[in-house]
Amino acid sequence: MSQPLVVFAEFEATEASLAKFLEVCQYDALRSKTDEPGCLEFLIQRSVEEPYLVALYEVYKDEKAFQAHEAAPHFAVFRNALKELAITTRQIRFFHRQ
Repeated sequence: MSQPLVVFAEFEATEASLAKFLEVCQYDALRSKTDEPGCLEFLIQRSVEEPYLVALYEVYKDEKAFQAHEAAPHFAVFRNALKELAITTRQIRFFHRQ
């Protein structure tokens, strides 16, 4: 039996890029929850201590569902925005929900 896959991803924007980056994150979250049956949860958070730190909490049915997410057109928009907005990826960690 497959286990749900949890993704914790942290990104650092700048003052100039934060608003646009949050727009892209919201688009990716909405499309993921709407278009991907394997996306169980997608939350966007901002750090209290670091105003430009954005954390994504995502839960997928299993690893195949996450692979489908990475192949989705809306994820390509997100990936391109990382480059265009010069967003720093701090870390991406994967967990299995127990």
